[in-house]
Parts: sequence; C-alpha cells; structure tokens
Amino acid sequence: MKGLLQRVRGARVEVAGEVVGAVDQGLLVLVAVEPDDTRASADKLLNKLLNYRVFSDAEGKMNLSLADVGGGLLLVSQFTLAADTKSGLRPSFSTAAPPALGEELFDYLLSKAKQVHGIVASGRFGADMQVHLVNDGPVTFLLQT
Repeated sequence: MKGLLQRVRGARVEVAGEVVGAVDQGLLVLVAVEPDDTRASADKLLNKLLNYRVFSDAEGKMNLSLADVGGGLLLVSQFTLAADTKSGLRPSFSTAAPPALGEELFDYLLSKAKQVHGIVASGRFGADMQVHLVNDGPVTFLLQT
C-alpha cells in the first residue's frame, strides 16, 4: 500500500462540483492499493500517517505528528499512484489492485482512521475528483507498507 502524504494548510475534494471531503491544517494523503495488500497493510499505513513526524515544533524541527497537532486527515484513493512507470512512455496499471480489493481496503483504512482520529474526510472511491490543496512547505513524502 502506498500513501503520498502532503502536509497542507487546507485541502478539499470535489465530485461534480460538490465538496465531498475537506480539512484545514493537516494531511492530504493519496492512497494506492496494490494486489498483495491486506488489512494489515492498511493498519501499518494508518499508523504511519497518524504518527509520522512532519509538523514543526517550537524550534522549527519536524518533530510533531498529525496526532500531536490534532490536524485533519483527508484520504483520497488514487490507483494511478500504483502504476509501473519503469519502462516506456505510458504507465502500466498491472501493479494496481483490482477495483474490488482497492475499494475494500480503502474503505477499511477510512473506517479505521475515523475510529482513532478526530478529523477524517475522504474523496469518493472511483469517482472523477478534483483535489484542491495548499501544500504547506511544501512537505511531501511517499510512504509504503
């Protein structure tokens, strides 16, 4: 499972002109599910998302996590993040999970996040989404399980 974490001052996801998920300060995470991923992969990714230290402390060092700052978590499914781009000029999606598995594990990740973190929002799985964000820093990390 991959999560492209972006520290944001604010982010929102729209589907057909309607805002379906939004957060203020926090993390926007683009999530890709791969064929061998399991619920354990989702649990591991969620633990990293909540505890990865990407927010500045009083001295300006990245020592605080999303849990520490109480920021929002916006999860957006993005199968293209799992693409194989090693050769040629066209991505191959053979490394992405089938849609049914992708949706199952994304929904599981979202459900678990809502159980353990205060502010959680999401895009809509499989929809054509417009993602708006103000990247803070910019700070972006690719997390893999």
